[in-house]
Amino acid sequence: MIDLAIIKKIADPEATPRIPLSCRQAAVAMVLSPFEASLQLLFILRARQEGDPWSGQMALPGGHRDEGDASLAATAARETLEETGLDLATHADFIGSLDGIRANPRSGIDLMVVPQVFVLHQEPQAMKPNYEVQKLLWGDVEAMYAGTTRIEASFPEFDRSGTFPGFQVEDQVVWGLTFRMLTSLFDDVRRLNQRR
Repeated sequence: MIDLAIIKKIADPEATPRIPLSCRQAAVAMVLSPFEASLQLLFILRARQEGDPWSGQMALPGGHRDEGDASLAATAARETLEETGLDLATHADFIGSLDGIRANPRSGIDLMVVPQVFVLHQEPQAMKPNYEVQKLLWGDVEAMYAGTTRIEASFPEFDRSGTFPGFQVEDQVVWGLTFRMLTSLFDDVRRLNQRR
């Protein structure tokens, strides 16, 4: 089982992520909504854009850290506001950071992405995605953790051969870097649950 209490034990509000000097820094927002029968997680379907390596894929809102960002949590909040219209400073509490996930440097993108966990303290109002986002979707965290939405999928449209693990969220598949972030979180939850 996964719930907000156990995620709060994993997310560290004081964390200073270890990021190799060669890596660019980025942050994504894991925006959790506790207002349904089980926790919901906000995803974006990225619009197709030339030059975007994650174009057309499912993701968490976020992006590169700017010089003016006081922290990676600030990066995640700024990017979420830009991409979805959701103001986390007003509508959510910051819980903490998770372990960073490094994008594959062999792909030519040497980037460390650090998830930042936020919990909504009121149900989100109508959000307005910007030009970078094709669609907003909510995924069931418990179903992903339990493996009931886990699938193997192929992505020929992204020039990938073979199949890859992912989570079904509505009519889309969360895979790749975002899938790795969720799997890392779920592994931490399982370790904590085993100690109980």
